[in-house]
This record gives sequence, structure tokens and C-alpha cells, in this order.
Amino acid sequence: MNNQYDVIVVGAGHAGCEAAMAAGNMGSKVLLITMDMNKIAQMSCNPAMGGIAKGQIVREIDALGGYAGIITDESTIQFRMLNRSKGPAMWSPRAQCDRMYFSATWRKYLEKNNNVDFWQGMVIHLIFEGDKVVGVKTDLNIEFKSKCVVLTNGTFLNGLMHIGQHQQSGGRIAEPESKHISEQLLNLGFAVGRMKTGTPVRVDGRTVNYSVLTEQKGDNDFYKFSYLPEIRTKLKQLSCYMAYTNLSTHKILKTGFESSPMFDGTIQSLGPRYCPSIETKLITFADKDEHHLFLEPEGEDTIEYYLNGYSSSLPWDVQLDALRKVEGFEEVKIFRPGYAIEYDFFDPTQLHHTLETKKIENLYFAGQINGTTGYEEAGAQGIIAGINAHQKSHKLDEFVLGRDEAYIGVLIDDLVTKGVDEPYRMFTSRAEYRILLRQDDADQRLTPKGFDLGLAKKNRLDLLTSKIEQRDSLLKFIQKLSVKPEQVNNYLTSVGSAPLKQGVKLVDIIARPQVKLIDIIDYLDELKHQVGLILNRREEIIDSVEIKIKYSGYIERESLMANKFKRLNNIVIENKFDYQSIQTISTEARHKLAAIQPKTLGQASRIPGVSPSDISVLLVLMGR
Repeated sequence: MNNQYDVIVVGAGHAGCEAAMAAGNMGSKVLLITMDMNKIAQMSCNPAMGGIAKGQIVREIDALGGYAGIITDESTIQFRMLNRSKGPAMWSPRAQCDRMYFSATWRKYLEKNNNVDFWQGMVIHLIFEGDKVVGVKTDLNIEFKSKCVVLTNGTFLNGLMHIGQHQQSGGRIAEPESKHISEQLLNLGFAVGRMKTGTPVRVDGRTVNYSVLTEQKGDNDFYKFSYLPEIRTKLKQLSCYMAYTNLSTHKILKTGFESSPMFDGTIQSLGPRYCPSIETKLITFADKDEHHLFLEPEGEDTIEYYLNGYSSSLPWDVQLDALRKVEGFEEVKIFRPGYAIEYDFFDPTQLHHTLETKKIENLYFAGQINGTTGYEEAGAQGIIAGINAHQKSHKLDEFVLGRDEAYIGVLIDDLVTKGVDEPYRMFTSRAEYRILLRQDDADQRLTPKGFDLGLAKKNRLDLLTSKIEQRDSLLKFIQKLSVKPEQVNNYLTSVGSAPLKQGVKLVDIIARPQVKLIDIIDYLDELKHQVGLILNRREEIIDSVEIKIKYSGYIERESLMANKFKRLNNIVIENKFDYQSIQTISTEARHKLAAIQPKTLGQASRIPGVSPSDISVLLVLMGR
């Protein structure tokens, strides 16, 4: 074993794996420390990746040269593109994964990275020299030194689990919590808080009556996560199932409220508003007689199922008795009950956009330690922290993504600028420029950046170049091709679009909302021949052309707005002001600006409590 590394990553969850792989692939010598080598990238909650806005994040990680998309594609047992009925800015890929295969595949890829070493153990102390971190100490009193340290501790920092009135320390069921780091950082002046998340029962699939449930099959098309065409799942594709709670279920659940840590004051930490427990739903939506439940397979060859929508910290017998009142679950057996878990997090406004802490140089935080929830948000932070830890350890420029460049940029800017008052989850509504940040064009936005960093390999850049060339060639052909009424009127009528009265350019037909480019190909021989010249990724390129035609006006308008925003973001104000001495801005603005110390005027404008008039004052003081 080496005792000196460029980067040490603490924790091998989704953030830690991306951080270690990124830094290692860029050339850093990395040590990945985890408490259990058999649970690398464990899917602690539901066995799925992606979803609304989260799917875009996974595609962005892949486009940069990360691994979330590759691992997901290889372990997929069901894939769906959500929001297909809406515009492409809202399309979000989601995959059900084989939980055990997912973890094993992540470990396989990590072990192929010769720059990554492993150590199984618990980090109990950080080692400092002045205001810089220089290494870590484990529970075996072994010290490892490094230029940078990335903390990705997930829910393990002083983790405490609740099932009814029973409490058990741990970061995950049957796994110990991580101690001492929170206390050490608290003593250094870091603001530490507590958050809560939860998970539902795991169900024995042999005891479910599927015949009365609503089957939910996956999509059968070309969509997936990774832009690498050779990456595909080889696993058997499975269905999910929908069920519903009822008044009898609710009545039994309510009998456990007096023993619920959610309601008796035991749990006072911040919980996720957008993924509430079943008992919280009964209070918040008291007028509803039923709630959706989604029965999701945990793997290709296991009888274990995850019951999405039934997260709970009620006593285990109440959870089971209530579930047996749901149609299809009358004879159900469970492997383990749901539970709530509390854990420490650090106010993310204490971070730079690189995810380096402001108080301690060379120390980076990524994942749930920053107050986020979700594998995708964690992985996004992990790859950015890993990139910047590598850059810092080799004295290279920092890497930051803007809000107009990636959902990853929106995520990190929200964290470091606004902070969190609940576990942060990404939504499309958080992005001002979501038409620019679609799931289909993440490679165009980010692969050149990943390649310049040395993270994305040349084959990715070559794939992108080929895709753009073939897309533009097909687009030019469509813009020039004239179409006669007799060629397409039968198709137009069939999809509810007005028939042509005279010949028009094909591009004008494709611009109609009812028309699908993939469908009209069979009606036009010249178009069919042109499409036949596309050698690979044909469906993806057709999709890209159609989006470009239908949404070009929206894309152009949003690009103009983003460019205006960049002007504010290019005005650097870091270390330019003593905010407490500026009496012409509001008291709240003085306090917020002094605490966060924004790097640019654009960041300052997004701080809650800083008004446009406060920004105008800063502009005047800058002489602008």
C-alpha cells in the first residue's frame, strides 16, 4: 500500500464511486475507503436510476465520461422514458436495475482502474496542517496522506434508524454509523445539521397476487442512458406493478401514529417533502381515500420486491397488518420493515462551486453530506468533486458548470448559493434553461468539456462528431426536399393534421406537432434512402433532427436569455467588498452576502434575500 495519494475518497456510495473513477481516470493516484467492500454503490433505497430531471443528470454524468449511465444500462431490468407526451425538455429516462448486479458492476469497473486503490475501514479523523487537509486516520489508527480529500459519507455520519419506538444506530440497516468526523468539523466552525430520509418494506414476491395488480411494462425502443452504443443490458426485462392503499389500510396505519417517531417528537430533523412517508401522506392528504403503490423488482433472479410509495417508520407489525389490507397483498410476507434514518449533513453554502470547502483547503464534500437526496444528485456531485480534487492536486484550473450548461450546474449552484432547508431533489422546474438542458443533447453540451479535461475518451468525441455530421446532413436534406400532397395527405389525415393543398418543404411538415419524422419516412422514398445512409445510431439521430426542427425557435430564444445571464455571471466580485460596511443595501442582503461570499454578481443575484436593487448598488460600486 502507498501512504501518499493525490486524492482520498471517503465512502463508496454513488458520489464516492464517481469521484474515485473521475480522479483516477484523469491520472490521480486515488485511495477509496469504504466500510464494506461488498456494498460499493449500494442502492440503499429503491433499485432505480433516473426519473424526472434525475435522468438528465445521469446522461450528463455519462457525457462527461462518468459511469452512472454505463452501470445503469448494463444492469437495467426495465427502461422507460417518462413524460413522452410532453415536450423534449421534459423527457426523462428512468431504469429499474438489478440491485446486486449494479453494485457488482460498479466494483468491476473500479477494480479495472489501476489508479484506484481500496481500503476497507472507517475514517474517524481528518488530518490537518493549518487550514489544509493532508490526510485521514482510520479506526485501526492507520494514517493515509493525500493532497486532497473528498468526503462522501452518505447517511452514515452519526446515522440513527427508527422503526416505531425502536432506535438503532447505523448508516443503513445492519451497517454501523460513521463517528467523530462531524464532531471534528463542528469544532472547526462548520455548520452541521440533521436530515431524515426513509425506506419502505421489502416484500416476498412469492406472496403477492399479481393478477389483481396493474402491470406496468417497460419501453421497447432505442432509448438508454449511455451515449456509448455498445453498452446495452443483457438482463431479462421485467414488469413493475401498481396497487392502491384504501381506507382499511389507512385505519390500521393510524393506529401506529402514537408510536411513530415522526409524530411523538423523536424525529425533529428535516425530511424530504417530495418523497413523504405513508404516514405523512395520510396527514398531508387527509382527503384522499387511496394512494399509489408501485411494486418494483429488486433484480433479475430474486423474489425480493421494493414497495415504492410505502416508506414508513411505524412499528413493523402495523406496517405489515396495514399492507395486508391492500388488494393483492392479503397474504404478503416481508423481508424487513421500512425505517426512517437521521444523519448529519453540512450546510452547502460553506462550499465553493468546485465543492471544495471554504474553511479548509483541499477538502471536498459530495452527496448527501451536502443535504441532497438521490443517487443521481450524489453521482453528479461526486464526479465534479473528483474532477476538481484531481485538478487541485495537480495545480490545474478548477472545473465549474454553469446553470445554462447542465442540470449538474443548476444542482451545485442551488446548493452553494441558496443552501437547503429540506433534502434537495432535482426537478426540471429548478432549471431556467431546461429547453437547453435536454436529455438528448447532454453529449453536445458536455462531452467536449470532458474530453478537454482528459476524462471523456476520444471515442466519445468521435461518436459525437459523427452524430452531429449525420444529423446536420439529414436536416439539410429535409430543409430542401419538396413534398407533394398526394405523397403525405393520407398520413397527415391519419394523425389529425390538415392535408396539404399544394407542395411544401418537408421541414414545414415535420414542424407540425402531430407529425413524427420516424413515421413519415415510409411515405417518402427519397427520405427513406437518405435515412438509410445513416450507418449507426439511426433512431437517435432522427430524434435529434426532429427536436431541432420543432423547437428551434424556443432553443434560440432561451440561448439569448442564457447569454444575457452570463454577463452578470462574468462580473467577479469575490473578495471585492466588505458587505457589512455597505449601508445602501438591505440588512438581510448584507448578512447573506457576507455569509456566502458569492464569486460573481450572477451568483449574488440568486441568493434568497438579495433584491435587484441590492444588485444595482453592487453594480454601481463596481463602476459598471
